[in-house]
Amino acid sequence: MPDSGDRSATDTDSASEPDAEATTNRTEATAGSAPEIDGTQHPPARRRRWPTWRRDLAVYGFFLLAALWVTSQIWINPAGRVAALYSSDPAQVQYFLAHSVRVVLHGEFPFFTEQLNYPDGVNLMANTAILALGIPMVPVTLLFGPAVSFAVLVTLGLAGTASAWYYVISRHLVSAPVAAIVGGWFCGFSPAMLSHANWHPNIISQFLLPFIVWRVMVMTRSTRPIRDGVVLALLVAYQAFINEEILLFTAMACGVFLVAVLAQQPGRWRTAWRPLAVSVAVCAVVAGALLAFPLYVQFAGPQAYHGLSDAVQDYGNDLAAFFTPGSPTIGGNERANAGLAPNYSEENAFFGWGLVVLVVAIVVWLRREVLVRAFAFTGLFFAVLSLGERISYWDRDLLWGPWDLLVKAPLLDAVVPTRFGMITSVFVGLLLAVAVDRAKKLETVDRRAVRGVTVAALAIALVPIVPMPLKVTSRPPVPKFITSGQWRPYVAEDQTLVAVPIPAMGATHSMRWAAAVNLDFKIPGGYFLAPRNGNTGDPGRFGGRPQGLEGILDDVATTGHTPTLSEQQRRRSLDELRHWNAAILVLPLRQHHVEPLRETVEQLLGPGRKESDVWVWDVRPLTSRKA
Repeated sequence: MPDSGDRSATDTDSASEPDAEATTNRTEATAGSAPEIDGTQHPPARRRRWPTWRRDLAVYGFFLLAALWVTSQIWINPAGRVAALYSSDPAQVQYFLAHSVRVVLHGEFPFFTEQLNYPDGVNLMANTAILALGIPMVPVTLLFGPAVSFAVLVTLGLAGTASAWYYVISRHLVSAPVAAIVGGWFCGFSPAMLSHANWHPNIISQFLLPFIVWRVMVMTRSTRPIRDGVVLALLVAYQAFINEEILLFTAMACGVFLVAVLAQQPGRWRTAWRPLAVSVAVCAVVAGALLAFPLYVQFAGPQAYHGLSDAVQDYGNDLAAFFTPGSPTIGGNERANAGLAPNYSEENAFFGWGLVVLVVAIVVWLRREVLVRAFAFTGLFFAVLSLGERISYWDRDLLWGPWDLLVKAPLLDAVVPTRFGMITSVFVGLLLAVAVDRAKKLETVDRRAVRGVTVAALAIALVPIVPMPLKVTSRPPVPKFITSGQWRPYVAEDQTLVAVPIPAMGATHSMRWAAAVNLDFKIPGGYFLAPRNGNTGDPGRFGGRPQGLEGILDDVATTGHTPTLSEQQRRRSLDELRHWNAAILVLPLRQHHVEPLRETVEQLLGPGRKESDVWVWDVRPLTSRKA
C-alpha cells in the first residue's frame, strides 16, 4: 500500500515501537519532575512505551471483546437463537458446516452434494460452501454442533477482520498506533459488516483481504516477483473458498486504486509494470492450477447456473442510505431504514451524516496527497456502482445507474451490486486512519487543541454508528425424533426424510435437523442457488425446481387455511414423493399452523402417527422403487 506522504510502504521497521528489552530498561514515566529529598531538581523521566507485540495483543483483545459484545445475544443460546429476520441464511451456513465434517471424516466430495435437493443435488462451489472456514471448524462442529461453530465464525470474522486491517495499516500506511486502531475498527465494525454479521459469516470473514491488498502493492516494486506471485496465489486460493464475491471485489478495488495512483503519477508505471506483470502472471498460473477443478465444477459441473436472479441483480443502495446510521448501531432505526436497502442483511452503506461530512472534510484537507485522492476516488467509484441499475432517493427512483451497463458482463452477472458499498467502507476506514495519523504529526504549538478537535470529530462521526448487540429471536429446537435417532429405522441411505412444510427458502428448519445429525439423511428441496427448472447452465434461482406439494404446504404454513385438494393435486403430490424416493414425512408438533398442515397431509396420505414430538407418515409402500 504505497504512501505519498511522510512514510514509505517499505519502512515498516523504522516506525515500529521499541523492542521489549529496550523498553523494559527504560525508566518509568513520572507525572512531572519532583525534587529529591536533597532538594536537587532532576529532569523528567521518559514515558515508558509498550513494545509493539504487547500493544498489538491489547488491540486484538479489544476487537475480540467488541465482537463478543456484538454477538452476545447469540452466545446466550447459539442453538436456540437466530437472527430476528431472515433465518434462512444461518440455517444454510450451519448445513454447510456439517458438510465440512463429512468431507473431513468420510472423504465426501467437497464441491457437490446429493444430501440436499435430492435427487438433483446442489453445486456447492456455486453456493459458497465456506470450506476454508468449515474445515478448520470441524473439531468445534463435532464437539458443540454447527450452531456454536456459526457463532464462533461470526465473532472471529468481525474481530479477525478488524485485527488484520489494524496490523497492515500500522505496518504499511501510518506510524501512529491510534490511527491504525481507528482504521482497523471501522473496517471490522462498519455498519455494512454489522449488517451481514447475523447472516453471512463468509462475507464478514475478510481477514485475508488486507494481506492480499498489501501483497499486490508490494508487487509493484518487487525484487522477487516469482516469490511474491506465489504468496499472492496462495492467499487468493484460500479466499476463494471463503467467498469468491469478496475476492472479486478486492481485485476490482486494487485495479481501480492503482489506476487512480498512476493517473496522478504516470512515471511510477515505468518501474512498476515489469515486476507487477511477472508477479501477476505467476499468481495466475499458480492460483489457476489450484482452483481449476473447483471452478470447472462451479461453472460447468452439475447444477451450475449462470447469473443470479433478476431480483438480486437489481439490489442497490438508496442515496439516502449513505447519510443514515445502520440498523444494528446505536443511532440506527429499522423502521426509518426500511426501503433504503434491499433488506436488513444488505445495509451496505449507512455511514450517517457525521461520517460523510468528516470524510469530505478529510479529502479537502489532505487533497494534496496522492494517496488520499486515490482512496477518495476508489471509494466514490464503488459507492456509485453500489446504487444499482436505478438510482433512488428515499425509495423514489431518480434515473438509471451505471450498473445497468455492467450487470450482464461475465462474472459481474453473479454480483450483488449493493455490496460494492463494502469496498467504500474499507476506503473510508483507510481515510480515517490517514487523517488521524496526519493530525498527530501537525506542527503546531497547541497539540492539546489538535487532539481535542480530532477526538471531537471522530466522536461526532463514529458514535452514532457504534455497534449494538445483534437482534435475535428464539427458534424451535431440533425435534427429539431427529436427535434421538428414531428416524433411522425408517430412512435408508437412498431415501429422503421429507419435512412438512417442504424445505425451501422460507422453511429451512429441516436443514438444521440434517446438520444436527451430520447430514445422515437426504432431504428434497432446501435453500440454495440452482439453475431454473433444474437445467444446468440456466440463470440462477433460490431453491430447486418448482414443486406442487411445496407450494401447497407453503400456503398452508403461511395462511393457516386448510385447502381441499383436487384429484390432480393428489396425483402430482404422490408423483413428487416418488421422485424424491421419500421414506417418511415429518411434521413437528410445535410447527406453526400444525393442525392445518396435518389435515392437508392427511388428505394425501391418510392419518399420521404421533411419535415423540412429531407426526410421522410412512410412505415407503407408496414410493418404493420396486412398487
